Amino acid sequence: MKRPSGILLAVLYLGTAGAAVCQDLVQLESPSSHKFFPKGWVRGYTEFSVAPPHNEVDLNRCKSYAGIYGGAQAQCTAFARFVGGGYVELQPLGSTMLRHVFLFSEPHIFMGSNVPQYNYTFSAAPMAFDRSVGVGIELPKNLELRLTQHRVQWMGRYQDNLGKGDLGKNGPLGLYTSVSARWYFGGYKTRQ
Repeated sequence: MKRPSGILLAVLYLGTAGAAVCQDLVQLESPSSHKFFPKGWVRGYTEFSVAPPHNEVDLNRCKSYAGIYGGAQAQCTAFARFVGGGYVELQPLGSTMLRHVFLFSEPHIFMGSNVPQYNYTFSAAPMAFDRSVGVGIELPKNLELRLTQHRVQWMGRYQDNLGKGDLGKNGPLGLYTSVSARWYFGGYKTRQ
């Protein structure tokens, strides 16, 4: 089956979102509003997580019993101790209809080298870079429509086969594109 091109998805996405956006276009703007780079046009967060021993992050790359293929020296060690990540959202246009459009990125890096039941380390060897990027549009009633592409890039020795315990690189952390709707409630995202 052929995968639809990114251009076709973008056209479908923006075409269906346009009607919903038009419902909320009539607003009075203050004379001091900026057309480009308004206040708060970049927002986001960063975070760093540590998984304690016996509770490592399983990237679904190695079999859960990978340790039986070599014990503490098993080749398949894709169980992360550290995760760094964050979220960045850019909304550079402050007026016109395009003020509702934003770009976003959500990167995560997984680091470690552990074999459950056999070898628990505090290694920070890079394993995988997981990122989601996309474009979204704000709709009325705290709704957003988003087009997101997700991809995982394996790093270092994890780019190759990791022995008998390896499940392969095409698991749920693969490459995919999705169209989603997001609804904010309870004051989670302050609307201006």
